[in-house]
Amino acid sequence: MTSVDKPTTAAPPPDQDARTDRAVTEAALFEAFGGVRGMVETVLPGLLFVTVYTINKDLKSSAVAALAVSLLLVVVRLVRRDTVKHAFSGVFGVGFGVVFAMMTGNAKAFYLPGMVYTLGLGLAYIVTTLAGVPLIGLILGPVFKENLSWRTRNPGRKKAYAKASWAWGLILLAKCAILFPLYWWADTTQLGWVLVALKIPPFLLAVYLTWVFLAKAPPPIDVFAEMEAEEKAEKERRAAAARTPEA
Repeated sequence: MTSVDKPTTAAPPPDQDARTDRAVTEAALFEAFGGVRGMVETVLPGLLFVTVYTINKDLKSSAVAALAVSLLLVVVRLVRRDTVKHAFSGVFGVGFGVVFAMMTGNAKAFYLPGMVYTLGLGLAYIVTTLAGVPLIGLILGPVFKENLSWRTRNPGRKKAYAKASWAWGLILLAKCAILFPLYWWADTTQLGWVLVALKIPPFLLAVYLTWVFLAKAPPPIDVFAEMEAEEKAEKERRAAAARTPEA
């Protein structure tokens, strides 16, 4: 068979590689941030709290309803053997809010731990980016199987993580700039409904910008595949050395 007759394997076109990279990025972001179900689990307890409080103005029943639905979401995930990290984070957040509200007797205090957490997270995104270790890279690195390789071996990807972390930080701080004045000026129901309204849109904007930045970045370096290849090569070297007769 001549070289002309030999079958050849054509390399995938660049646009196909780009589509594959975008699909991988979308899947990783979906996994990291919980997707639609994670958003529902994030919104539902606060929505139930403010709904019940709007109806009866009773702190205890509102707190019990929010905590109960958070625990129910965890149980559902356990029964279905799904990952529980997003549901558990919701339980802890609601739990802290309930404790603050019941200790102070102020229903508005239910929202304070979550607001402080949002402020701290926004600052963390900014500070870690300024320090050269953008937080979004620390979060997504293991998801993309690149760990921290982007810090020294993939400068284009590090730049994308820095842009994404800036986006997350500024969006969260802008959200805090709206919520903290309302905490002092608005009543519990007004603050609660604004909080519910601001749960999803800023989150979706930050996730979308992250996807845009990473879709244009170089692909991640799969450090796990590299380690497996090194282990395989080492085994082959040892096998070859064992087969070699001594002089």
